[in-house]
Amino acid sequence: MTVDLGMPATPPPVLAERRKTRQLMVGSVGVGSEFPVSVQSMTTTVTADVNATLQQIAELTASGCDIVRVACPSQDDADALAAIARKSQIPVIADIHFQPKYVFAAIEAGCAAVRVNPGNIKKFDDKVREIAQAARDHGTPIRIGVNAGSLDPRLLAKYGKPTPEALVESALWEASLFAEHDFHDIKISVKHHDPVVMVRAYEMLAEQCDYPLHLGVTEAGPAFQGTIKSAVAFGALLSKGIGDTIRVSLSAPPVEEVKVGIQILQSLNLRPRKLEIVSCPSCGRAQVDVYKLAEEVTAGLEGMEIPLRVAVMGCVVNGPGEAREADLGVASGNGKGQIFVKGEVIKTVPESKIVETLIEEAMRIAEEMTDSGEIEVGTGQPVVTVS
Repeated sequence: MTVDLGMPATPPPVLAERRKTRQLMVGSVGVGSEFPVSVQSMTTTVTADVNATLQQIAELTASGCDIVRVACPSQDDADALAAIARKSQIPVIADIHFQPKYVFAAIEAGCAAVRVNPGNIKKFDDKVREIAQAARDHGTPIRIGVNAGSLDPRLLAKYGKPTPEALVESALWEASLFAEHDFHDIKISVKHHDPVVMVRAYEMLAEQCDYPLHLGVTEAGPAFQGTIKSAVAFGALLSKGIGDTIRVSLSAPPVEEVKVGIQILQSLNLRPRKLEIVSCPSCGRAQVDVYKLAEEVTAGLEGMEIPLRVAVMGCVVNGPGEAREADLGVASGNGKGQIFVKGEVIKTVPESKIVETLIEEAMRIAEEMTDSGEIEVGTGQPVVTVS
């Protein structure tokens, strides 16, 4: 039997066209509406510890991170930037607060971009001309990163608190200062811990400029809460075509931020899907332990890079239909499972053999797709549906 698997002939649908923006390059990664939305994270190591920082960057790279940011609060950190930027496999952005001298140090060190927070850098506006000149000379983009927690005191006095209007006014004011010196290689973020305030700020900003926008819910919280807040806020904006890079801020290891960010983009068809487990919540109709099956299939296919949809179904109501719609699936019941490949039942196995059989079939399909040239080794993406 010939099984027609692989990438769809046409791109998957998206909810809205990307907002048209200026384009810029952060190292090797293009940022703007002509490029895919990229995923960022930030190291949690002391930047001055070059080996530890590079080790964490390697872990982030392996998890799919596109761009990494490193903190630079001290001279020792600034001194470490050149080695980190040179040895990192992905572009490195230096994150600068308080001391303007570290902006120049990061540019000189060869960082792919520099993030500045105008609200807490001493006399930042007086330094814009010099920063613009240094950045232009080195081809270094600047991210103007406005944060609700460190907004310019003048704007706090004007608005009383970090409102969407205050965040946007701060960002556009700083961008205008760079524009006065004919520097436009800029992306902007206006972060807030409240998704509603954050979404409104980005909507207002998107209406008033054409700079690329970096999305973030700042101080989003622990993993569960932060994931929900980020998914809600990013979904609201990305579904309207707003957003060019994203960072999920979690009180969790940075690799977890990347995983969540990638899943958000995949769910909106803004990034090619890899292994996706779609599982039902289970109910009284289920005749198998769906939770256990889903966990075991996920573990068994971890790291798979082929575009494959696998459905693991727990009852006879939605099971057969979902399994037929998947590339690979099982409809379970009465102690056994029907194994589907591209809508056709290929075998029936005992419940104890379901996981083993699905993994074997997934590996077989992956090998066939790679051998046939449908998928280039190391670049594929699977989709698993468990229900």
